[in-house]
Amino acid sequence: MLREYFVVDEDCINVLAWGPPEIIDLGTDGASVQTSIGNRIEVNGAAADAGRFDTIVIPGSELPPTRFVTAEVLAAACALSAKTRRLVSICSGAFVLAELGLLDGRQATTHWKFTRELAHRYPKADVQPDAIFVRDGNLYTSAGVVAGVDVALALVEEDHGPDIARRVAQSLVVYMQRPGGQSQFSASLSGPAPRSALVRRAVDLICADPAYPHTVQTLAAHAQVSPRHLTRLFRSELERSPAEYLGFVRFCTARDLLHAGHSVTEAAITAGYGNSEALRRAFVARLGISPSKYQQRFRSTGSAVVSEDEEVRAVS
Repeated sequence: MLREYFVVDEDCINVLAWGPPEIIDLGTDGASVQTSIGNRIEVNGAAADAGRFDTIVIPGSELPPTRFVTAEVLAAACALSAKTRRLVSICSGAFVLAELGLLDGRQATTHWKFTRELAHRYPKADVQPDAIFVRDGNLYTSAGVVAGVDVALALVEEDHGPDIARRVAQSLVVYMQRPGGQSQFSASLSGPAPRSALVRRAVDLICADPAYPHTVQTLAAHAQVSPRHLTRLFRSELERSPAEYLGFVRFCTARDLLHAGHSVTEAAITAGYGNSEALRRAFVARLGISPSKYQQRFRSTGSAVVSEDEEVRAVS
């Protein structure tokens, strides 16, 4: 069974379709386009003249969504979305679907840099910030560029079954399904900054010594307010309770120590977890992977391998 896949390029000025038996390039007006890396693509025609396609895929752009989601792109995507069985976005391409109202009442995701903006601008969408990709009916949305591989494997599995998808993943030397969510790839887990001097004093105390056994009472005493008032301020300004913020800082501290090459035990004690098992539970709860595996993936680009025995020893 022949399948065709329709794609709007990362600058949203070009549309590509691939799949047996041929590759078709389409632009919004039929003119050749220049991609963000500088190469020029000759197209076969305009999107408005295209026929039906099995799957339309809309990637995002390095440009802010307010710049790349143009009227021309929206018109092309709107016309094409009515001519397909299945609709997919990659990265910030989700903003094109959201602007067309196609994410209203549906679960969706995008690159971690844009999830907060997507949820704020389109409150009718049910944004899943940690998902690598999300399927809701015939609509797929995915995170960053490489998440396009993940969602492509899901499409292959949907069309041809898990055995074929597994063979494709093996050929590409990628996971059939990556463990953990996209937050493990985030360059920053930072949240809103404190707005008031009271909250800033409590935050500075936590960040200065996250391993100290802070409580809402000790933090409130330091800020010279009642525990109840401090909790209200934290929730209003930081979207977390004092205890939740303390856990957040400890996690970020441990993560940064792992990046710097410290052992799991060292990171756990310095960040205030007490022992490596508590840190392991925190990593699994937040990212879906253990701290040893996280460190193995993000500490360097070398070929170091952490054995299962070493990981067991690290958390014992």
